[in-house]
Amino acid sequence: MWKDWARPFVRPLPQWSVVAVAPPQQTVVASLRWGGATADVTTDHTVASLRPLTLATSLDAGPSPALEYRDRASGRLLGGLCLARAATLATGGTTLTLYHVATGGHRCLAWPLRPWNAWLQNRLMRNSGASPHSLMAPAATQQLMIAYLCPRPVILVSVDAPGHHNVFPMDLIGPLGRSGLFALALRSTNVSVPVMRESRRVALSCMPAAMKDAVYALSVHHRETLADWAALPFPVRRSRAFGIPAMAAALRIRELDIVHSEEVGSHTLFLGRIVSEETLAQDAQLHHTAGFHQAWRRRRGVPFAEVRPA
Repeated sequence: MWKDWARPFVRPLPQWSVVAVAPPQQTVVASLRWGGATADVTTDHTVASLRPLTLATSLDAGPSPALEYRDRASGRLLGGLCLARAATLATGGTTLTLYHVATGGHRCLAWPLRPWNAWLQNRLMRNSGASPHSLMAPAATQQLMIAYLCPRPVILVSVDAPGHHNVFPMDLIGPLGRSGLFALALRSTNVSVPVMRESRRVALSCMPAAMKDAVYALSVHHRETLADWAALPFPVRRSRAFGIPAMAAALRIRELDIVHSEEVGSHTLFLGRIVSEETLAQDAQLHHTAGFHQAWRRRRGVPFAEVRPA
């Protein structure tokens, strides 16, 4: 018993929790606040770059708005980010705003455990270069975790062009609702970035939480292409309009017509319009959220279903 009590003081919480959530997530509400105004951006903001940490939204909320995340059921403030307008992006008859993250904080852990857990996590990050977010400073990673208070879905992106086949997982994705655009922020070192810019078409497979291990195994294709679609350990099916191989076991398959791409810091931001959407099954989808968010929910008896390794 005493070990359970002492553990948070000697070992940090996991940075990320892999969870099963019915799409679209309805547990957390995101709001932008500026100059006395407030707007719901739960389905209208996404991460555009990790270095510098940059968010995109269809709203121009002034030079320095605040982004707040609240639990929908209780209305409790979970955390927030202070933003600084970095640029505007005009495309397809609409304008998007890019914001750098200036500062942030969360309320999922009580003081003094909150700063102590951050210190333990930061120490672990400094001592390990194996993290997927190792290109970020520890403080920026803490801010990114706040952005993941809204559970982020994990999808598989399929790219198919003459001489180039690939499929890889992403979670820096999301709708920019007021614009009608859908965003993908892909590290610019990904081998498929040039092909996506030229072909301007991808298929997005929304994956069941139970397929976590198979989805994660495809991370290798951020660095190397797929030899052949038949080499995948599960069957594919052609997407409706573009005929791109997508995952037959997907809950939903979307096709994205890319209308704009632009380098934003460490990432290439792809903006597109969904041209087709097929719903194939109803089940919980693979999502990521911050570890301290899952800890907050666990203390209240309403944790997300966690996805464990097979």
